[in-house]
Amino acid sequence: MKETINIFWFRRDLRLDDNHGFYEALKSKYPVMPIFIFDTDILDKLPKNDARVTFIFETLQNMRHILEEEHGSSIALYQGKPLDIFKKLVESHTINTVYTNHDYEPYAKTRDAQIASLLQTHKINFNTFKDQVIFEKDDILKSDATPYVVYTPYMKAWKARFKTISLQHYNVSACLSTLVKNTHLPNLTLSDIGFSRSNQPIKDYKVDASLIQNYETTRNFPAQDSTSKLGPHLRFGTVSIRKMIQKAVAEKNETFWQELIWREFFMHILWHFPQTATQSFKPKYDRIDWRNNETEFKRWCEGKTGYPLVDAGMRQLNQTGFMHNRVRMLVGSFLCKHLLIDWRWGEAYFAEKLHDYDMASNVGNWQWVAGCGVDAAPYFRIFNPTTQIEKFDKNLRYINQWVPDFQELTYPAPMVDHSFARERCLRVYKEALQ
Repeated sequence: MKETINIFWFRRDLRLDDNHGFYEALKSKYPVMPIFIFDTDILDKLPKNDARVTFIFETLQNMRHILEEEHGSSIALYQGKPLDIFKKLVESHTINTVYTNHDYEPYAKTRDAQIASLLQTHKINFNTFKDQVIFEKDDILKSDATPYVVYTPYMKAWKARFKTISLQHYNVSACLSTLVKNTHLPNLTLSDIGFSRSNQPIKDYKVDASLIQNYETTRNFPAQDSTSKLGPHLRFGTVSIRKMIQKAVAEKNETFWQELIWREFFMHILWHFPQTATQSFKPKYDRIDWRNNETEFKRWCEGKTGYPLVDAGMRQLNQTGFMHNRVRMLVGSFLCKHLLIDWRWGEAYFAEKLHDYDMASNVGNWQWVAGCGVDAAPYFRIFNPTTQIEKFDKNLRYINQWVPDFQELTYPAPMVDHSFARERCLRVYKEALQ
């Protein structure tokens, strides 16, 4: 007779400490087999040298090594459609419960509903837990039980609620003795899943007292290496959001803290308004007559617009998988308002290139710059890509780093005049919004 086990399914929580669902699984009465599924529904749409896949793969191998060396266990790695993998698992194992952590994106909600249905037919429990946010779903609502759609009231409600809770951490290391004792769980190589190693390493994050304390004064200047690089680590769960919030609160820096709350605000929006993944939150903005010129889009993608700060951001993104947040706003505004190219084109390009791509934040921020989202910048707010240099890169350090050719004869002239583009944008937006 096969041993009854529980399964813990790693997803956006690639760490062995302070992991809520993993902790709950390990506390249960059956041995726990951890698994990870390289989901072909996702992988098939990615470049074959995608840095995020390399990062996930290497993180999992490090986790496997720790579990093998210190606990005589491991993580089973699979590739395929999650539903197909679970069909095989229920045939090959006697499973009591599958544990995992919540995922809030539309695809994930559909996937998890299918898995839950399959498991139910086999009388297997499916237990999921809140892990990647402090507050989720209906945790923060207005007094009339409807979702917030403006950030500042949401942020104030978030902080008020936070003061009433005790932030719990989950001591996984104390429970690891309940893991399945088997170091021969299935493994994969990068080539097994059809990928090669990326030459764009995802850097470690830096969240020390100095960075947090100086965050407000340094965060808008892209030449300074003063951002935390937390994005990919929060996205893939290699760091605990509870520990990061705790650090922010301890340093009493409201600005850093509020950036983490923005992340939860956008998740709150995507959860309550899943249509915003592909549609404007303000439906009338989908009437805009976008020009969608493919040649101009290509120049924007390549960082050849003739506007040095825009080009610096795009070249930084293409070469490193990262772009400074201040510059993200500028390049997004330029695409939507100077070139009148649909925000969804830019969102899709960022989704392919950004190491820290997260659907909720990416969609939320693109709709913000296009004017069509929740709490968005008004449509008539159009960044001037030249005066932005004076404000945020006065000494041209950032531009010189990424666009060293900007003063050479080979550097392109501006692809559109700012004043002309501004007037055109205002006219086209007004026509759509009447």
